[in-house]
Amino acid sequence: MTYIRTTALAALVLSWAVAIPISAFAETITVTDVTGREVAVETPVERAILGEGRQLYVLAALDREDPARRIAAWRNDLKEADPATYQAYLQRFPEFAGVPTFSGYEDSLVDLETTIVQKPDVVILNYETVQAAEEAQYIEKLAALEIPVVYVDFRRRPMENTEPTIRLFGQLFGQEKRAEALIEFRRREIARVTDVIAATSPNRPRVLIDRAGGYYEDCCHTFGDENFGKFVEIAGGDNIARNILPGTFGQLNAEQVIAADPQHVIVTSAHWEAYVPGGTWVPVGAGGDPAEAMHKLEFYPSRPAYTGIPAQKTQSFHAIWHQFYNSPYQFAAIQQIAKWLHPELFADLDPDANFRRLHDEFLPVDYQGGYWVSLSNGKD
Repeated sequence: MTYIRTTALAALVLSWAVAIPISAFAETITVTDVTGREVAVETPVERAILGEGRQLYVLAALDREDPARRIAAWRNDLKEADPATYQAYLQRFPEFAGVPTFSGYEDSLVDLETTIVQKPDVVILNYETVQAAEEAQYIEKLAALEIPVVYVDFRRRPMENTEPTIRLFGQLFGQEKRAEALIEFRRREIARVTDVIAATSPNRPRVLIDRAGGYYEDCCHTFGDENFGKFVEIAGGDNIARNILPGTFGQLNAEQVIAADPQHVIVTSAHWEAYVPGGTWVPVGAGGDPAEAMHKLEFYPSRPAYTGIPAQKTQSFHAIWHQFYNSPYQFAAIQQIAKWLHPELFADLDPDANFRRLHDEFLPVDYQGGYWVSLSNGKD
């Protein structure tokens, strides 16, 4: 009789345990976002609202088996800014088709109605939204609903904030070890360039970054001492806008460019048919056609701002995937820029193979080439 009661009790306990949702075993932890805010979040997060769809670049590296299941809603920028990558993920995970989307820009907030309807465990916003959030008392309104908000950054200060952002994603999604592995991979790949530059101290060629070529039709949008501007410095170049522009982003006039006499022009671009149909953008990115990209890059030396500069005379014009500016993949851009600026020093460096290796080790979709092209040598 005792045995029967004990067995029945055990079965009851087991059935009760099975009935408990996974979230009941979640743990509330305190994380620190890139603004230094300490935020209590119940982890591992099962429902996240991504304030930018391109946050998938890091989420997919941490949740390789099924990244779609974690996304309660996301901004539609990935579909528009990087359609080839979106299609690759959609083919691998058809569930992405059902993920709710919302529109907006880098500094846009997720509207409260969308947030409340989706009942997320966390809302992940770009650093660029801080001012808008403060003005709208967005954090306070969501806090009243027990919805935490964290800020991340790959764009404003990527060399400073990428590692903390990857680490934060790892904490949120219970993937701390995988996050540290990704951080270490990125460090090693960047060191392939920085170690050589430190050891050789080469002359630094003057470089202009033509930012978002084809998205902006006028010239010359560029980067100051951050983002691609910083990538150029790390790769052994002299970013001509570094001492002219006070922030991450800005614009030079034609006279400033001609006076700076750049020896290389690097156009950041992508397949932006959704934004500028038939524009002068260079379609570099996942699966990009090198011949088509080369053809469209040929337009850029004809810009009036580049008249007579050394880059025009030597055809040292290069195009590279714009989304390196907003992802944990910056190492590939740094490596390729180093090869353009110092081909002898980096003759044995293979950025394409190294970026492929990141896909093989961390990402759930196959690698496709086509992320850069150059007029100076007629090949990637």
